[in-house]
Amino acid sequence: MRMRPLTLTTPKPLLPVNGKPIIDYIFDSLPLEIDEVIIAVLYLGDKLKKHFGSERRGKQIRYVQGSEKGTAYSFLAAKKYLSNERFLLIHGDELTDKIDIVNCLKKDLSILVFKPENPTVCGMAYLRKDGYIEKIVEKPKKTTSKLAVDGVMVLNTDIFDYTPKITKGEFYLSTLVSLFAKAHKVTPVELQKTIIGITVPSDLERAGNVIKTRYNT
Repeated sequence: MRMRPLTLTTPKPLLPVNGKPIIDYIFDSLPLEIDEVIIAVLYLGDKLKKHFGSERRGKQIRYVQGSEKGTAYSFLAAKKYLSNERFLLIHGDELTDKIDIVNCLKKDLSILVFKPENPTVCGMAYLRKDGYIEKIVEKPKKTTSKLAVDGVMVLNTDIFDYTPKITKGEFYLSTLVSLFAKAHKVTPVELQKTIIGITVPSDLERAGNVIKTRYNT
């Protein structure tokens, strides 16, 4: 809703930043070792399917139907294509630098984290004494944590053993990941580059300026 009127005819991941769709930046940041991509589609999903097709640069593209119930259930739709393996998860509306993705993949299980200006609009990560993530609290009114989770995670299929819990009227992916983290050693990886979240139309121009500065284009 916050991206209207731009999203009336175009799904958010296809909105252009410097003339290039958001999702293309995400795709281009994937390391060569990633050979299969699963995309959860919901609103105007046919346009995303047409954009990518079934293969791109040697990577097989699969699609699953997202859910109106929340990001947790949209993610769970990918279960049928994942079996006893480790995988990379990236949100479709955040532009993260390739170096941060590579750093996350260096760990067995990990979540990219950053220090937010406003913790009350983020999923905040709390750490155990051993430095691993203990839990994630979505949009807390108050918090002692200084680290927010970003939409880049390295998980494994054990996460499908857990059931999403509703928080603030929605089934957030972060609440599912929080359950996973309690039983696994998930490393917080602090980002090296600026996160570019796309929430309102003005963020497209802001993101474009960050990218121009970052790559001197």
